[in-house]
Amino acid sequence: MTPVSAEDLNVSRETFDRLQCYASLLEKWTLKINLISRSSVPFIWSRHIRDSLQVYRAGPDTFDSWVDLGSGGGLPGVVVAILAAESPAQKAVRLVESDGRKAAFLRTALRETAVPGSVICERIEALSPQNADVLSARALADLKTLLGFADRHLSPTGVALFSKGATWEKEVEEARQEWSFSCQAVESETEKGSVILKIGDIARV
Repeated sequence: MTPVSAEDLNVSRETFDRLQCYASLLEKWTLKINLISRSSVPFIWSRHIRDSLQVYRAGPDTFDSWVDLGSGGGLPGVVVAILAAESPAQKAVRLVESDGRKAAFLRTALRETAVPGSVICERIEALSPQNADVLSARALADLKTLLGFADRHLSPTGVALFSKGATWEKEVEEARQEWSFSCQAVESETEKGSVILKIGDIARV
């Protein structure tokens, strides 16, 4: 059951149809491989997709390249690609996932939803620098590790969007021991205490 509508999510009918297609694929494949926890399958829309929508909307209005690290089940990467397909001003969306089975799912999701995007099946540490305008990651690593990834893969003027839980303030404090960065916390609409960290100007201390 889909407890939402295109109007509820503030997206076009075409985008909503693509999100429905993606949600169905995510539910089906999760029975075979661990894309999301099975206990969260009933909350694909209320938790996962809404959260990914918020990540996308926290980003810039236009970009040339968006790189999603550790894409896993495509949250937020596939949702970003679906939303970006609406606007000609937004271009390359690249999903980085080292697990071959998950990478196969991501390619299937992009194909079945008929949106542009590419999947890179490599380890983040070994990947050539991406020079991304936007870098996103959800439930991937602690902030210090993520900043190391961003230092390698984010353009000097780009923005990183990292979804973080209730301990985000402690992570920021610990990360500042090794990194200098600007940081804005956008309160999550889907989970109390969680935020999306908008980070830029990253440099080692």
